[in-house]
Amino acid sequence: MKRLIVWLFACSALAGYAQKKDKDWRPLFNGKDLTGWKQINGKAPYNVENGMIVGTTIDGSPNSFLMADGTYGDFVLELEFKMDDGTNSGVQFRSESKPDYLDGRVFGYQLDFDPSPRKWCGGIYDEARRQWLYPLDYNPIAKSAYRNTQWNSVRIEAIGNSIRTWINGIPCANLVDDMTPKGLIALQVHAVGKGETAGKHVWFKNIRIKTENLQPSPIDNIYVVNFVPNTLTEQEKKNGVVLLWDGKTTNGWRGTSKDSFPEKGWEIVDGTLNVVKSAGAESQNGGDIVTTDEYAAFDLQFEFRLTEGANSGVKYFVTEKEKTQGSAIGLEYQILDDEKHPDAKLGAVGNRTLASLYDLIPANRNPRGVHKIGEWNLGRVIVYPDNRVEHWLNGYKVVEYVRGNNIYKALVARSKYAQWEDFGMAEKGHILLQDHGDRVSYRSIKIKTLK
Repeated sequence: MKRLIVWLFACSALAGYAQKKDKDWRPLFNGKDLTGWKQINGKAPYNVENGMIVGTTIDGSPNSFLMADGTYGDFVLELEFKMDDGTNSGVQFRSESKPDYLDGRVFGYQLDFDPSPRKWCGGIYDEARRQWLYPLDYNPIAKSAYRNTQWNSVRIEAIGNSIRTWINGIPCANLVDDMTPKGLIALQVHAVGKGETAGKHVWFKNIRIKTENLQPSPIDNIYVVNFVPNTLTEQEKKNGVVLLWDGKTTNGWRGTSKDSFPEKGWEIVDGTLNVVKSAGAESQNGGDIVTTDEYAAFDLQFEFRLTEGANSGVKYFVTEKEKTQGSAIGLEYQILDDEKHPDAKLGAVGNRTLASLYDLIPANRNPRGVHKIGEWNLGRVIVYPDNRVEHWLNGYKVVEYVRGNNIYKALVARSKYAQWEDFGMAEKGHILLQDHGDRVSYRSIKIKTLK
């Protein structure tokens, strides 16, 4: 009898917990009409049909949004949607619409519904602001989550500076960002592009939100994009990511071919590591700096900010054995103001432009992935154990090659590096930040060793 009473008490407690948990959710859509919703920006119509919100694309209208009443900071949002083939949609959250910003245009975070061949549905786009923050090339497994023209479930967790998304239960994006802590929630009907057909539909139903008693979902293993400077999340740590620069000191770095960090030419200001502007000459002021450790296969991330006309670079597989007078020799992720610095016009077919493998392979950049001078950019270099190498810029893969194959050898043979035997083929090497005499800032330098 005693065991039965304990069991009944436990069941009662669990039932009470479940009931309380269910009460934390509240519907954003009543299933009958658009009470509590307001259309802003475009003119694409929204209607209620059979308990669903239905948006329809029309010619001549910009993106149209249906906004829920209120503003939301921390929340978990769930809903279901489906779309006609060939259209695009999304959900805005922590977003804004101000008269003095692009004539009141909605801007901010968007969970993107993207059924195009690139399959970025579930990624995070920054509408009318920074553009793509988490495209699904960061997490290719999630590209299979979306079911075209069928109902799909969506979950968005925005808790503190952590923003995570799921499509049909599959983790899609993991973004850490503190630019907008709260804002509006809105459904999108996308503008009709050139060559596209109007009259396409997107359906939404079962829209509900939780703003209290929030518990983040368990840590998984997908790639994290973290825009909070010089920090690591628990998931990044679990994924094996470490800070290569601590944001405060010179620990872990030294001058090239030196035992200590340069006494001049570099400065640390407000969590940024900066090349001090000098005469614009290569490695003639403070000189380049390198990591004290060497790396073989790795995933390197870094943020950088250019000033007008500036030149710098991030090099890898630097061994210092060449004993050069200028910058140390190594494979280089070019960092450059392409419009104002003359180096962009040199080399061959643009192979000295931003994010290129310097003097070897030009970056295949998407215009949306190039930020303005003075804004922060996210760079990434991945060197796989099988010698495949990738350069990334602001979420786009812009260069890929294989160290040591015949194409690579041919490129080196016609470059300025032809004089160096086995250029770029060291088993391991230092990571280098280049002093080219122009002010360039770095932060959030991180690395993960690959095996």
